[in-house]
Amino acid sequence: MERFTLKDLGRYEEGVLESIDLPEHDARRFMELGFLPGSVVSAAGRSPFGDPRVYRVDGSEVALRRETAARLVLRRPGSAGRKDP
Repeated sequence: MERFTLKDLGRYEEGVLESIDLPEHDARRFMELGFLPGSVVSAAGRSPFGDPRVYRVDGSEVALRRETAARLVLRRPGSAGRKDP
């Protein structure tokens, strides 16, 4: 199965956070901001040059650079427990 990350979301698309592929200290900071496994995250906007982008999670908006967003692993909404054949 192809890796799907926060960076891959199109504008107004959403995904469910599966994991944070960052060192423990950094991952803990993201969790404090609301990026918890099972949380729905949506792409909200971007800067004029496309980086950073704004994401919505748990009622907040957070701007993340592309390289950081690529470390937050998602699954598509409604795909819980589904396996690809």
